[in-house]
Amino acid sequence: MTTLNNTVQLIGRAGLDPEIKNFENNRKRARFSIAITNYYYNQNGERVENTQWHQLIAWGKTAEVVEKIVKKGRQLAVTGTLTNQSWQDQAGSKHQKTEIVLNMIQAFGKMAG
Repeated sequence: MTTLNNTVQLIGRAGLDPEIKNFENNRKRARFSIAITNYYYNQNGERVENTQWHQLIAWGKTAEVVEKIVKKGRQLAVTGTLTNQSWQDQAGSKHQKTEIVLNMIQAFGKMAG
């Protein structure tokens, strides 16, 4: 049985071609982002565009699929898990990063123009 605990599903467009990194033992990592745009009307009746960017990372076979199908502007459906990382750099500044670790990716629709 599949668990729904910490499952993220998104449909959006790739912001850039993925960044691919190859490691020893033929292990591969892919990083890219997708944009999800929603629209609403403000109090003045004006249509407002709201775009949210999400950072994604894929490993192994999923990274190989990402490398083959993800191109800037391509519409994608993704499923993964949300991860948060925090660290302190040498200067003492605190940083935080949220990414979605991909389990599944599917391209569909036409490329953005």
